[in-house]
Amino acid sequence: MTEVAVTRFPLQWPLGWPRKRYGQRKVANFSMTRDRGDQGVQKRITAVSMEVATERLERQVDFIGGTNPVLSTNVPINMRGIPRGDTNPADPGAAVYFGVKGRATVLACDSFTRVADNIAGLAAHLDALRRIDRYGVGSLEQALAGYKALPADTAADWRLVLFGVREWRGSIEDVKAAYRARARELHPDHTHDDGAAMAHLTRARDYALAELEGR
Repeated sequence: MTEVAVTRFPLQWPLGWPRKRYGQRKVANFSMTRDRGDQGVQKRITAVSMEVATERLERQVDFIGGTNPVLSTNVPINMRGIPRGDTNPADPGAAVYFGVKGRATVLACDSFTRVADNIAGLAAHLDALRRIDRYGVGSLEQALAGYKALPADTAADWRLVLFGVREWRGSIEDVKAAYRARARELHPDHTHDDGAAMAHLTRARDYALAELEGR
């Protein structure tokens, strides 16, 4: 995997990285301070925005010397390449791919119900990893070694694979029916290929069931 072998949109989840089920995702407490508009210097605490979360993550990647970072989500990007703040898709996961000392690295998070919170979670995790160096017990490089370079898996965008759309809500039975229909077309007995397309379809079904089982 190269450092930039993924797209920012749609989400390209790392192959083999465990996913949270829909019902396992939590409401996060990542926050930020915002001016109260016309009330002078008064501040208010609010949920972290997409832009602020992305800035936090970018800063943490810079702190560890990361290169060529790519943040991948299911949120369309704006002209600056930042996920737009007016969308929260059914799959709120986020993955960041970057290089450290020439080694491709990836981190992914779908623990929370909002994309912005999952991005903020990635930033907070990197911040926690950086603290390892401060105590002399281990090193950041040792910590990051546990996050081996996993290739992006386009099957994670299972709605597109199974239904041809990126926004879809339905039942587990709908997923199984769509899988069966596509499997008849892609099974190696019919296509006479190496089975890669069928394996991709099966991974998409598995991603779908993992997400929907908690509904």
